[in-house]
Amino acid sequence: MNTQKTQAPAATRIHNIGYRNYEGQRLGRDYGRRSLYSQSLRGAYGLGRSAKSKVLPMILFGVMVLPAAIIVAVAVATKAGKLPVDYTDYAIMTQPIIGLYLASQAPQSVSRDLRFKTMSLYLSRPIERSDYVLAKYGAMASALFILIAAPLVVLYLGSLLAEMDFSDQSKGFGQGMVSVAVLSVLFGGIGLVLAALTPRRGFGVAAVIATLTISYGAVSTVQEIARASDSEGVIQWFGLFSPASLIDGLQTAFLGATSTFPGGAGPGAGVGVVYLLVISALIVGSYAVLMRRYRKVGL
Repeated sequence: MNTQKTQAPAATRIHNIGYRNYEGQRLGRDYGRRSLYSQSLRGAYGLGRSAKSKVLPMILFGVMVLPAAIIVAVAVATKAGKLPVDYTDYAIMTQPIIGLYLASQAPQSVSRDLRFKTMSLYLSRPIERSDYVLAKYGAMASALFILIAAPLVVLYLGSLLAEMDFSDQSKGFGQGMVSVAVLSVLFGGIGLVLAALTPRRGFGVAAVIATLTISYGAVSTVQEIARASDSEGVIQWFGLFSPASLIDGLQTAFLGATSTFPGGAGPGAGVGVVYLLVISALIVGSYAVLMRRYRKVGL
């Protein structure tokens, strides 16, 4: 006969650990998109991140503004009648700095999300993949615009301080800002596409630098060869194969800028339409590639 007693089951206890239903305002998809945009824009300058993350973008920002400040100081001291640098030329002259900034910040914007597989966390909120792409694209383009437009503002304010012709300086400043806006959207899209192709930040940095620097150097070299060979008619067509030369050709054709192509052989309005179409195709294509890249990420 079994004399062992059956033990009674332990009593069930319910612990109140403080979970409550959320009773606040549901801010929705638009708020999520705006928040991602603002955080990405702040992150492009290291704001809200570690002190080490602020060093490079702030140094590059200073390097972009410093030449403009020196030009203004000299113009005011010598009472010059015009600035020695056109507003539309500044971005082309500082293109290596812009490329370095883009190479450092585009991978930071998207590579970490790919490497740490955080897309599923973003999509657990009421935002779509298109919202993520738009926020990141807009933030990168805005960060570039701030970087390049700041020295133009310094030049413009300095020209007014030096009492240069107001209408001429305002016209040149407006043309320069239009060029900067197009450049920012174009470069931002290309940089994000290259950075999003790999979760490894180092590869993204190398890809952006190689694409922007090597393409511009190769196009400039081929253009010089064409000029030396008395084939100046093809110089403008070679400009279609580099992002920086595309901007150069666009502002030469439509914004009254002086071309930096060899011999000043920039495109006219007819060829300028081709430049505009290529730039538009690259911008739309960059967005489409980013959407395709993130279509299955995080699933």
